[in-house]
Amino acid sequence: MTASDIQTSFIFLLIASYTLQLWLSRRHIKHIQDHRAAVPAAFANKISLEAHQKAADYTMTRSKFGMLELSFASILLVIWTLGGGLQLLDDFMRSFEFSPILTGIAVIFGLGLISGFLDLPFTLYKTFVIEEKFGFNRLTLKMFITDTLKSTAIMLVIGLPFLYFVLWLMDLRDVSPYWWLYVWGSWFGFSMLMMWLYPAFIAPIFNKFTPLDEPELKSKITQLLERCGFTSNGVFIMDGSKRSSHGNAYFTGFGSNKRIVFFDTLLNSLQHNEIEAVLAHELGHFKRNHIKKRIFTMALMSLGGLALLAWLIDQTFIYEGLGVSQVSSHMALILFMLVTPLISIFLTPIFSLMSRKHEFEADEFAAENTDANNLITALVKLYEENSNTLTPDPLYSAFYDSHPPAPVRVAHLARL
Repeated sequence: MTASDIQTSFIFLLIASYTLQLWLSRRHIKHIQDHRAAVPAAFANKISLEAHQKAADYTMTRSKFGMLELSFASILLVIWTLGGGLQLLDDFMRSFEFSPILTGIAVIFGLGLISGFLDLPFTLYKTFVIEEKFGFNRLTLKMFITDTLKSTAIMLVIGLPFLYFVLWLMDLRDVSPYWWLYVWGSWFGFSMLMMWLYPAFIAPIFNKFTPLDEPELKSKITQLLERCGFTSNGVFIMDGSKRSSHGNAYFTGFGSNKRIVFFDTLLNSLQHNEIEAVLAHELGHFKRNHIKKRIFTMALMSLGGLALLAWLIDQTFIYEGLGVSQVSSHMALILFMLVTPLISIFLTPIFSLMSRKHEFEADEFAAENTDANNLITALVKLYEENSNTLTPDPLYSAFYDSHPPAPVRVAHLARL
């Protein structure tokens, strides 16, 4: 294989990926527009036409903007690779004559900084125009800047030392052919550590978490946890309303740092029985071992990816085909991260299917331990308040959606 073959393959993958995603988005928008005029029969007595049309408009607006983001990202990818952007950045950082590892860190950090800056207008527009237009945004510009600075600081404090260690391991390839296994073990261990640290040490940097203190609801939740044989580090309320009116609940952490988190917006909109049902669904993910399965899948895929990287890293024709003239650990890592999404997008339906299966199983667990009708009414409220469309394009939904479409999910719960 030659550099020309790599270049041709890259262009083909880019066009195929871009065309597929654009086609699916256009289908999705058309399908929603075609069904905007009437509320689906299953929800006719539950959701108003006004709320249904707001959800349709919100989804279509986000999808159209997503198509613009996709186009920009595709053009930028070509500029970084075939256009010589990465090579230019690499040459600039090498001119400072740092050590190879520090040069690599500088290149990766520079790439992230430039990409983040170029992506900033899209992020600002989504937050302060689209979310604002539909009444969801509560984030101020000051808070946005503060969040960005906090995220950057955390990345520098935690991410840079780990990146240094990874690049050091990659440079051991002349000494040991198993360097990629060392990288994989380090990455997996780091990921597990971050999962453990996040709930108690990182998330509170951005949000305030207070223990649930409503006696009646707390008693109901405690009884549910006892019935399900689940122990945690507590049930917490997160002040999500200071950034968005979207509501949610999630289970996070593992070991001694497991905790259940409710957005305050969700607690304000649901009855106690509905909150209990939502929590039972979240517990279903734990009791059906979905967390462990996802961790195992993530570990297996990362192992396969690093094994592939171990073969690609010294193939000079790959670098040349993607606009880079000099072999290096940091450039191999960058190219791998940039190109992999062009391939992994075609695996998306498989993971979406697996995720929807897990959602059905969690719903079944909730129905076994609470009243399924309470989960139905809770979901309907959340669909309406979050403006989730009730009429997604079936093919788009099958490709992307991690949760079953609203009509399918509600019908499944009704049968239970």
